[in-house]
Amino acid sequence: MIVLTLLAIGVVMIYSSTAIYSWEKYKDSAYFLKKQLIFITVGIFFSFLVMAMDYRVLAKYSKILVLCALLLLVLLHVPGISREISGAKRWFRIWGFGFQPSEFANLAVITYVAAFLSKKGVSRMERFSSGFLPAIIVLGVVSILILIQPDLGTVVALGMVVALMLFAAGAKLRYLFYIFIAAVPFLYLLVFSVPYRRQRIMAFLNPWADPLGSGFQLIQSQVALGSGGWFGKGLGKSIQKLSYLPAAHTDFIFSIIGEELGFIAAVFVVCLFILFFVYSCKIIKYASDAFGAFLSLGIVSLISLKAVINIGVSAGVFPTKGLPLPFISYGGSSLIFDMIGVGLLLNVARFGENP
Repeated sequence: MIVLTLLAIGVVMIYSSTAIYSWEKYKDSAYFLKKQLIFITVGIFFSFLVMAMDYRVLAKYSKILVLCALLLLVLLHVPGISREISGAKRWFRIWGFGFQPSEFANLAVITYVAAFLSKKGVSRMERFSSGFLPAIIVLGVVSILILIQPDLGTVVALGMVVALMLFAAGAKLRYLFYIFIAAVPFLYLLVFSVPYRRQRIMAFLNPWADPLGSGFQLIQSQVALGSGGWFGKGLGKSIQKLSYLPAAHTDFIFSIIGEELGFIAAVFVVCLFILFFVYSCKIIKYASDAFGAFLSLGIVSLISLKAVINIGVSAGVFPTKGLPLPFISYGGSSLIFDMIGVGLLLNVARFGENP
C-alpha cells in the first residue's frame, strides 16, 4: 500500500509538472502521463511475476545475471546500438522506449552478492581473499563499465549498498576501510578532472556564485521548495516547472511537490519512505534464509538510498547526482526495476517467518 500510494502521487505530479511542456512539444498534455502509466503497468506485471516464483532460484543463476549485465553494459559502446544523450551512453532505444542497463546491473550485482554472502559463514567472511575480495571484484568490473557511460552517481550508490551488505555479513571493518581509502583518489579524479562534475560540487558549495549557470538548477529547486509554504500554491500552480527548473518531472519532482502541495505534503512523502524502510527491515529480520535476508537488505538499501539522495539534492543537502525519486519520478528502467525489487521483497516476506 505504501508503494501504491507513492505511485499514485507520482502519477498526479508527473502530469502536473509536464502537462504544459508536453503540450508545447508533442501537442499532447498527457504524453508523459501515458508513458508513465505504461511503465507502471509493466512494473506491476514484473512485480507479480517475481512474486509468483521462488526467489531462492535466483541464487543459482546469480552469476548468469551478472554476466548478462556485463554484456549489456559492453553493448552500450557498440556504435549504432545505444542511444547517446548529452554525451552519455546509458540507454538502448527499444520500440520508442529507453532501457538503461545500469538499473538491471544494480539488481544483478545485489543478487550475486546476496548469493555469495549466503554461502559464506562469518568465519569465512573474515578472510580477505575468499570472503571479501570476490564480491569487490564483481562490483569493480561492473562499476568501471558504468563509469565509462559516464554515471558516477549510480556507482557511488551501488558501492555503498554492497559495502553495507558486506558489513552485515561480518566482513571486517578494516577491509572496508582499505577499499574506501583506495577509492578516494579515484573519486577525487573522477569528480575534479571532469568539468561538469567539478561545477556541480562548486554549485553545491555556493550556488549563488553562478546563479545563471552551474548554480541555476539548485537555486530554482530551493526556490520551489521554499515558495510552497505550509500548504503549497495549489496543484498545477507551480511556477518553477515553467522552464525555470530543469528536469522538474525526473530528478527534481520533490521540489514541485513542495511548491504545489507544500511542506506538509513533502513531509508526508518523506514519512512514506520511512515507513517503507521500517516495514522492509521487518522483512529482512524475519526472512527464512540468509539469501532472502541479504537480497532484501540490498534492495531496501538501494531504494532508500536513492530516495535520501534525491530529496537531499532537491533541498541542497547533497550535490546534484541525477538519481530519480523511487516510484514518483518519471522514468522507465528505474521505475520498473524498483517495482521488481518490491516484488522480490514481498516474495521474501511470503516465505518468511511470522513475527
